[in-house]
Amino acid sequence: MKHLFTFFFLLINLLSFSQKKYPQDYFRNPLDIPIFLSGSFGELRSNHFHAGLDIKTQGKEGLNVFAVADGYVSRIKVQQFGYGKTIYITHPNGYTSVYGHLSKFNDEIEKYVKNIQYKKENYETGNLFFKEDKFPVKKGEIIAFSGDTGGSGGPHLHFELRDAKTEKVINPLLFGIKVADSRKPTIQSLKAYPLSADARINQQKKSFQIPIKNLGNGKYMADRITASGTISFGVSVFDRFNGMPNKNGIYSLAMFLNGKRFYYHDVETFSFSESKFLNLHIDYEHYKKYKRRYQKTFKETANKLTTYEKLINNGKVNVQKGMNYTVEIVAKDFEGNTSSIKIPVAGKESNAIFTAQKDTTNFKIEKKKFHKFTKDGITVAFPKNTFYKDLYLDFNVVNDIAKIHSPTVPLDKSFTLTFNVSKYSEEEKEQLYIANLEYPKYPRYYYTRKKDSTFYTTTKTLGNYTLKFDKQKPKIRLLYFKNNQSLESSKTLKARISDVGSGIKSWRATIDNEWILMQYNHKKGILTYNFNDKKLVGNKHIFKLVVSDNVGNTNTISATFFKK
Repeated sequence: MKHLFTFFFLLINLLSFSQKKYPQDYFRNPLDIPIFLSGSFGELRSNHFHAGLDIKTQGKEGLNVFAVADGYVSRIKVQQFGYGKTIYITHPNGYTSVYGHLSKFNDEIEKYVKNIQYKKENYETGNLFFKEDKFPVKKGEIIAFSGDTGGSGGPHLHFELRDAKTEKVINPLLFGIKVADSRKPTIQSLKAYPLSADARINQQKKSFQIPIKNLGNGKYMADRITASGTISFGVSVFDRFNGMPNKNGIYSLAMFLNGKRFYYHDVETFSFSESKFLNLHIDYEHYKKYKRRYQKTFKETANKLTTYEKLINNGKVNVQKGMNYTVEIVAKDFEGNTSSIKIPVAGKESNAIFTAQKDTTNFKIEKKKFHKFTKDGITVAFPKNTFYKDLYLDFNVVNDIAKIHSPTVPLDKSFTLTFNVSKYSEEEKEQLYIANLEYPKYPRYYYTRKKDSTFYTTTKTLGNYTLKFDKQKPKIRLLYFKNNQSLESSKTLKARISDVGSGIKSWRATIDNEWILMQYNHKKGILTYNFNDKKLVGNKHIFKLVVSDNVGNTNTISATFFKK
């Protein structure tokens, strides 16, 4: 009896320890409004898992952002894209909190950062690292104000918690941060995948969508399928928080075969370096074609994600002739709200009616080898392990367009694309750039390195590329003032800039020949200068703005204004 009591005591303590793996109630809400999310931790994004919580800021900027616990500002970064204006706070309990897309910092930090920007004459600061005595903070202290800087899609606060030693991101909800959620995930659709050479599903040798029925209360049922060989599945699924219309990610996905778990994945924690393997976690080809993400319930061989747990046969199901199976896929959100779909499977040998087309080209890729191919003055060079698997590369040049396989194939590394430009004059070379033609009406500039008679770029995206001319200089338009106008009551000076070709590369603004900091909102195309930055000397002033695009076309505008 004593041993039995000891066993239960240890079991209770073990369960308690697992539930308290992360400190609870140590971190406060980074805002002083209830938390509603526009983005959940670990949800599927373009080429990565989302590394934090996107907290709604009521559609506006300028809300107070608070330190979630005692600590010190260990890093600050200001960049045009990415997280925009960002603060990193290191806490004594071994975690780092991150606050992104800020509009500005508190007065002390803002003054320090602006001094760096004016010294460098650059909006972007790079990483600024600090020791613990530079900017110590207390829990609840205002450190910044919410905004829309960087690659944000609208005003919100991007919030992360990281392990301070490993830099791995951890789901903030595991620390006791609460978000109201009593809604079950929604399973949108289901796909089946024949994986082995002899696999057949409903006599097909290619993946396809299986019809499903919503039975209510989070229960779904798929049509019965017949199969043979090694198969698996994928689901398109999302979750919604209470009162929120936006679609967010789920917390975990599991697959059971006749009641036994074969597959499990959750978004408790991951490293930035492994996030790229999202492209193997999902049906990447389907996403690129139809913009819907299916999470596979099996693990690809090259997939190095650490978010899987105790897989059986990597989630692949071996279907035997004459056997019946019940496959159940279970999706849960962080609060444990659950939806599931059952798939009846009957083992049956069959010959494929529809088969996947075999690759047959002259350019065979062995993933562990370096490959270089040239055609009509265009060269592609693939380092070893650029591809996740061996394949036959479709490479052709038609009307000066390099057709490099298909953007539906994900890559692990960048390859080099080189154009021979010896047929162009020096003047023409200056106006040329390499463009991606995924959307032919809107060619996308790729950073073009120019060396003598060759132009080259590096990219992780297959598809169509060509050389484009950009002969137009950027456009500049002053906003809310004209030449020789008084700006006595104005707090800011604004200009709208745009470029229809290679895109804006840089800008330089001065007042009375002294550099000023103009912050660029690339989503709206607006540059903004705050008159509080510098005290003007005199009453009459000359504003000058020079804007360049990515091939060097330049436009300049000057205007006189009056302000004491």
